[in-house]
Amino acid sequence: MADSLPPPDIVRSAYATLVVTDLAEARRFWVDLLGFVVTYEDSSALYLRGYDELTHHNLIVRSGPEAAAGALGYRVRSDRDLARAEAYYAALGCRTARLPAGTVRGVGEVVRVEDPLGCLVEFFAWSAHPERLQQRYDLRRGAEVARLDHFNICVPDVPRAYEYYAGLGFGLSETIEDDQTVYAAWMYRKQTVHDVAFTGGAGPRLHHLGFFAHEPHSVLRICDIIGSLSLESCIERGPGRHGVSNAFYVYLRDPDGHRLEIYTSDYYTGDPDHPVLRWSVLDPRRRDFWGNAVIPSWYSEASLVLDLDGKPQPVFELAQTAEVTVGADGFTAPPSE
Repeated sequence: MADSLPPPDIVRSAYATLVVTDLAEARRFWVDLLGFVVTYEDSSALYLRGYDELTHHNLIVRSGPEAAAGALGYRVRSDRDLARAEAYYAALGCRTARLPAGTVRGVGEVVRVEDPLGCLVEFFAWSAHPERLQQRYDLRRGAEVARLDHFNICVPDVPRAYEYYAGLGFGLSETIEDDQTVYAAWMYRKQTVHDVAFTGGAGPRLHHLGFFAHEPHSVLRICDIIGSLSLESCIERGPGRHGVSNAFYVYLRDPDGHRLEIYTSDYYTGDPDHPVLRWSVLDPRRRDFWGNAVIPSWYSEASLVLDLDGKPQPVFELAQTAEVTVGADGFTAPPSE
């Protein structure tokens, strides 16, 4: 049935929601340290954005009893696409809810969905426009984050996740694979490397949120600031250069363990015949272009995701071959042909 219905016309990944156990500590991390802009805050939540963002927020950080990932927000082209989303997901047998404008602060009507992967997803067409800050260089602090770029989700079955998102009209930019297995996939709607990526692992879980910065020195600067404040324990991995996506990156963990990536230097994917870059799982440069080993926590840890009732989704173990044995990312380069 869903095959005969048009999917919603998704523009891009737009915002995410994280549930934290201490909102004051979260504010110190996301605002005071990393430099995110506060669009709105109250006693229960922060609505944050990067300096380039012209919609109301890129990130909602809200207080709750247990750390988890809430809804992942996608912007759609028009109000008509909200109705399309309802019909499309109903045909897939997914639970949906239509929320009036203002239920999610700063945006219009929302269609909230518990999707086939078990993730909570929100679709919206309208957003309030806060003050433009692109050239307010006097306000920039911390990592000078520009905008949200992508979601990375741990899933037990990467090919299944790929097929689902391909059905939504997402393109494929890069993979990690061998002759038998696709271990990870990067998919896009906007004309960059990805709006969403899938990492094989126990799931559904949110692996990380990716935030774009314009300059490599922004990545290095936040590391220096973190070191100066003796907060180096929140740096999990990097700085480094990815093989996949070519991104210059650092991975950080917030006080509740939620992972974020600050990165720059990906590339344009807008040509209609954009070729897929397929990385061999035997190539040590795939995850780090300089061949550095990836620490165990990056493969094994991620945030629980909530269902439509606000309860943590059950986590299912990996249903395919693992990309690595945790803690032993010691593959050698494939032989030259």
